[in-house]
Parts: sequence; structure tokens; C-alpha cells
Amino acid sequence: MRQAFAHQAVVEMPSGADLNAPGAAVTVALCGHWDHPPPCPDAPHHTAATRTSDGVRLRILFATEPSEEPAVRRRIEEALRGGWLRGPDGSITRWRLLSSEASPVTAAETGHGARLAEG
Repeated sequence: MRQAFAHQAVVEMPSGADLNAPGAAVTVALCGHWDHPPPCPDAPHHTAATRTSDGVRLRILFATEPSEEPAVRRRIEEALRGGWLRGPDGSITRWRLLSSEASPVTAAETGHGARLAEG
């Protein structure tokens, strides 16, 4: 049975860069492409990106079987460590991964996590 998990990361990006690009890279890593019909095949997920004074903070909420959690986290980290994504218009967005780690699901994320776990 799927459970919700959270992952957080900080990336460095130019000020005008597309904040959605790292999340799209995560979607490509987990789903094969950012534009696919729902549901996500392996790990339904949601990525939020917020620019802060120390970089762009990414919060990835995902659902998977507990036995698959380490593999999903590896794919997330590999996507973020890759540092770039070619967008639908052909432009390339680059970033540099500063930190990446597992994080507990917050009380505010519990409902969203449950919906992701349902598929």
C-alpha cells in the first residue's frame, strides 16, 4: 500500500530562470515525461518551488510503496543533481543542487499525501 513521503532540496538558479524546471526534471525522472496522462505510473508526486534568499527551495511530496521509497528518492536526487532541463520551447534551464534530503510529511501535507497515495 502506498504511503506519502516528502523530500526537500535547495537549488541555485539565475533570477530569471523557470522555477518549474527542477520539478519538471523530477517528473521526467519519475514518469518519463512532464506531459503525461494521470496517474503517475510509479510515484504520484507534487513539487512546490519557492525562491528564497538562499536559493530556490523545492518541496517534493510523493507516494510510493515503502519498499520503493529509497529508489524514488534516488531518482529525485539524480534529476536534481543533473542540473538542467530542456523545456517545451527548446530553451534550457540550469540550476546547481545545493542540498537534498528526506523530510517528514508535515501536518499541512497529510491530506495531499493521502490523495497522492490513492493514485
